Amino acid sequence: MSNVSIKSTREIELMRRAGEITVATLMEVDAMIRPGISTEDINRFVHEDTLRRGARPAPLNYHGFPKSVCTSVNEVVCHGIPSEKDILKPGDIINVDVTSIVDGYYGDTSVTFYVGEPSTEAKHVTEVARRSLDLGISQVREGARLGDIGAAIQSFAEKEGCSVVRAFVGHGIGRIFHEAPQVSHVGQSGSGMRLRAGMCFTIEPMINLGTYEVDVLEDKWTAVTRDGALSAQFEHTLVVTKTGCEILTKRPAPLKNSERFPGYWSPSV
Repeated sequence: MSNVSIKSTREIELMRRAGEITVATLMEVDAMIRPGISTEDINRFVHEDTLRRGARPAPLNYHGFPKSVCTSVNEVVCHGIPSEKDILKPGDIINVDVTSIVDGYYGDTSVTFYVGEPSTEAKHVTEVARRSLDLGISQVREGARLGDIGAAIQSFAEKEGCSVVRAFVGHGIGRIFHEAPQVSHVGQSGSGMRLRAGMCFTIEPMINLGTYEVDVLEDKWTAVTRDGALSAQFEHTLVVTKTGCEILTKRPAPLKNSERFPGYWSPSV
């Protein structure tokens, strides 16, 4: 626990602002998602919009990452590198992962969008991923344990016939992009570090239709499902509170190219 920082009220205020700016950019990305655009079009927009808002795009040059946003299409699990050659097609799903630095603090969030009308399989894996994030967040409160988050996600996703990626995890965040603790999306309830108010971290489950195993391509960034099956992901940055948590990257309105199926899960799920 000693290496996990507890954020002050002032730091949380700064992270809240970073989250708001990050979300504002992501909301604008929603408006441009359509067949025929390239992932480089998204990168160019995110870069320019982030700078316009007085922030900096965190991915650019992070350990050598060459772009300002991650764009992960279909079987790409995460860390997809935008390219003029990657043109979105009807039926694709794409995760856009935006991270902005504002006054030295990071806001980090991602969403999987539908490009045109999704297949049954694409809709299922995307909605399982969305619900998985919600269920993980529902476990967060002071006194809970890290393992509770992963257990809730794993139990639900596997019940729905999907798998949960092990190779990548959520992470602490603040003035550093990736800090302690690591937040696994699989686990055992009642295990792991006890949560304390003021801890800030991301929850970002990557859900696959097939195996949870992934491979990283020769570019040393792009992670893909080993079996070529679809993958989807959603991510929020949050801070633990006495009674639950505050989502620092909460969106002010639904996303028209993502939140299309509000009734996909019944309230009893």
